[in-house]
Amino acid sequence: MTKYEMTIGIECHVQLNTKTKLFSATDNDAVDKEPNACVSPIDYALPGTLPVLNRVAVEKAVRAGLAMNCEINLSSRFDRKHYFYPDLPGGYQKTQMYHPIIGAGAVELPDGSVVRIEHAHLEEDAGKLTHFDNYSLVDLNRAGTPLIEIVSMPDIHSAAQARMYCEELHRLMRYVDVSNWNLYHGNMRFDVNISIAPEGADKLGTRVEIKNLNSFKSIERAAQHEFERQVAVLEKGEKLVQETRGWSDDTGKTTAQRSKENAQDYRYMPEPDVPPIVLEKKFVKDIAAEMPLLPGDYRKMFAVMSLDESEVTAIVNYPLLAERLAAVLNKSSALAARVAHWFSGVLLAEGNIDKDFALATVAELTELSEMVERNELSSTAGKEVFLALYESKNTSKTPRALAKEMNLLQENDEDALLQIIDAVLATGECAKAAEDVRGGEMKAIGFLVGQVMKKSGGKANPGTVNQLIVKKLKS
Repeated sequence: MTKYEMTIGIECHVQLNTKTKLFSATDNDAVDKEPNACVSPIDYALPGTLPVLNRVAVEKAVRAGLAMNCEINLSSRFDRKHYFYPDLPGGYQKTQMYHPIIGAGAVELPDGSVVRIEHAHLEEDAGKLTHFDNYSLVDLNRAGTPLIEIVSMPDIHSAAQARMYCEELHRLMRYVDVSNWNLYHGNMRFDVNISIAPEGADKLGTRVEIKNLNSFKSIERAAQHEFERQVAVLEKGEKLVQETRGWSDDTGKTTAQRSKENAQDYRYMPEPDVPPIVLEKKFVKDIAAEMPLLPGDYRKMFAVMSLDESEVTAIVNYPLLAERLAAVLNKSSALAARVAHWFSGVLLAEGNIDKDFALATVAELTELSEMVERNELSSTAGKEVFLALYESKNTSKTPRALAKEMNLLQENDEDALLQIIDAVLATGECAKAAEDVRGGEMKAIGFLVGQVMKKSGGKANPGTVNQLIVKKLKS
């Protein structure tokens, strides 16, 4: 069998989280709203209505472009993309075919590879069709929602890398707060363009587009399946056709939908009702000055802690956690490493964090980590107090107050511990273990430490107890 290489380019549609739509003053948040509740005469494309461009949508497009290291074009304009479908009342979509607001850039992935961005453009979304057995219903709540369409170069060569790229785009859009980033509600949707060619070929194969993928798992599965399907077609001596295909999570297969259109099929023309967008350099510089740290910045920052890659990924997925961990890291890498383990292995293990989650403060996290460092709390007790910090009823209590309330503080006073050790060693059941330790059989000390821990109600510091027992029995 001939060896084939896949080549993938991805178009990502990002719904911008503006209060109103791209060209009308209509509510842009249609989640859980009745069908056709968020519409206006402009969204219906009624004759005589004129669009007015949403300034905030332009600002968010610039933020998205800067997050992808893209050139921001100071001059851009809209075009009309003509096609006829029930969810597009005007018969055309206002988009930026020839002069997009976002130019070339590049996104660095967690594994160090780079995917180039060809461009990204502003456009309005269409409505939504719901199909039934013998009829379809139109909901125009989404019509006119501002989108940016991010078009990558064909730099991706595996299904896993396609998923990684989409996940990184999702993080970037979340960090710069340009989208609500909910894949279930379609806030980000992905079209995967895939072709295959024999390894070493200097020409790409026939391109097939898989439309409207809205989960990272689906992106990876669909790309892998389509690669295998195309290989099978070529190995049979058949030709691939340029087409659009749909993906089914249930069947795990792609199916043909329609032949792929070319640009001329849409009869693009300049949009006469929307003036060109002309930006000043200061406008872009002011937005750039307010940009937050991005996922790549945090990965480089966290490298000093020698965390597992999975831990870093889990934390960087949540901007609030990454920001809080970075603040603790400014105080101490050892303290921050412990907090990182709590974030990834305790907090995130309990469930996902939503955008309204109340984080423990830097001071609370630092104090709690220091208490474990000083053996005032065992590592297990530290985790218990950490979780307690996130219960709403305890948000006003310090880690030390919580530890006392939960009776978790370890006893480190040597005089107090020696009294307990003396009482334990005086018992008959400990005589043989004590004699073994005196004779150099150190395995027996575990039994003695356990007895001291039991008598102290679990509050004795086992490390300190171990040292004191050895010191006493060897003296």
